[in-house]
Amino acid sequence: MSAPDTNMPKEARRHRPALIDIAVALVLGALFFLTNLFNATDGEIDLD
Repeated sequence: MSAPDTNMPKEARRHRPALIDIAVALVLGALFFLTNLFNATDGEIDLD
């Protein structure tokens, strides 16, 4: 059952820090992945 009297703007304000943290974690994860991807290849690919 849902709460009878929800204040949507107040709830949105309360969730904002968590959503910002999740976005920062996703960006850092993507940067880590791309850094490892480019460092793993490092221009040493032989197609012989």
